[in-house]
Amino acid sequence: MSRLTIPARADAPARSQPLLNAVEKQLGVVPNMFRLIGTSPAALEGYLGLNSALGHTLDAKTRERIALAIAEANGCDYCLSAHTYLGLNLAKIDEVEISLNRAGHSGDAKADAAVVFARKVLATRGRVSDADIAAVRLAGFGEAQVIEIVASVAVNVLTNYVNNVAQTDIDFPVVLAAQAA
Repeated sequence: MSRLTIPARADAPARSQPLLNAVEKQLGVVPNMFRLIGTSPAALEGYLGLNSALGHTLDAKTRERIALAIAEANGCDYCLSAHTYLGLNLAKIDEVEISLNRAGHSGDAKADAAVVFARKVLATRGRVSDADIAAVRLAGFGEAQVIEIVASVAVNVLTNYVNNVAQTDIDFPVVLAAQAA
């Protein structure tokens, strides 16, 4: 059971209602995490804004791969469950690839560079080496995309931490992290 109250959809703050309506329009439902974050309209607006902006840059598969790698590293069962579902059903990533992503890799060379770099950003708290930046550039990522990978790490850390703090009730097929950070 969640340690923080997940409000019923109708009980969310008035400022969160239009944002939750947009989530429902996009996903067909309003998952627990959105209702939880929506208890703070400012937090929901910030999360949705950054997440939406990143949806116009890195492709969906890369974003899901990074999300899986970060959720696994942070031991976030909620996010791991959600991104496994989204990876399989929306981004069309297969189970072998999802396993690789959870381990911080990808079967695709360019995506592998992004996922490895994302995990290094997380592990080093952004203090990556020159060689780490050179490797992601060599794989074909420009400077703007390097920033976008860092932003993807940050937005996933936000949701991982919120869900780890709250122990949010999982409303996706449950996937448990193999490791806890």
